[in-house]
Amino acid sequence: MAKASKPKEIVVVGSKVKEVIKEAGLRSDGELVQAVSDKVHELLEAAIARCQGNNRSTVRPHDL
Repeated sequence: MAKASKPKEIVVVGSKVKEVIKEAGLRSDGELVQAVSDKVHELLEAAIARCQGNNRSTVRPHDL
């Protein structure tokens, strides 16, 4: 069985995430902010890998 990884640091503004959901007329689960942050981490890790793969030291929007 795979070991559960510890949650990464939250890199999104929780109140803003919840605000977007609320404006859509919905409610947010208590774990939503962490899940959104985890997705952001995945995007950033992929962008970093692409940047390094292209021998650059600056992550650019098109790396996303």
